[in-house]
Amino acid sequence: MSCRQDPDPFNLERELFGPSDSWYGYSVADSAPHVPPESPSPYPQREALVATAELLAKILDTTVKIPGTPFYIGLDPLLGLIPGVGDVLASLIGTVILILAARLDVPQIVITRMSVNLLINGTIGAIPILGDLFSVWFRSHARNAELLRRAATQPYRETQQARLYVAGIIAGTVVLLVLAIAAVLWIVMKLWAIMFL
Repeated sequence: MSCRQDPDPFNLERELFGPSDSWYGYSVADSAPHVPPESPSPYPQREALVATAELLAKILDTTVKIPGTPFYIGLDPLLGLIPGVGDVLASLIGTVILILAARLDVPQIVITRMSVNLLINGTIGAIPILGDLFSVWFRSHARNAELLRRAATQPYRETQQARLYVAGIIAGTVVLLVLAIAAVLWIVMKLWAIMFL
């Protein structure tokens, strides 16, 4: 009696596991983990508005780094060098970020904080030289863009601390504004006295 021998010793393994599952038919490509395609952002329009606010803030506050310092300078302090209209123009451009925040329906307390930042920058920025240096340090537009991103991408819960912060900032801004007006009046009176007395 003759015994029939299978010419392919791996035939039984291929029949049990299939060519792709056995080490006989194993390939490197088969072992690569499956990576699902990256899903797009569920809110592309909101992300685009936030990105626009961040780009505008970069143009106004951090366009160019000052050599030898950790500070950046943007269009805002440069516009502030124009007497009279420079700070007003910079503040008007900065309100675009507030408009974007309103379109994104961020909480009113966040818009209030952003408005106060803009008010502080515009009030102190009106002081010649010192105001421009303050704008370089304070970077109100970058602060507002950061507030906008957090409010637009994370759940926001209004707290007593946030309300007290806004109230304190408003009070401080009013005091600074009064002091600035008093300083300007004092300078005008001194110049008047020197010129006409």
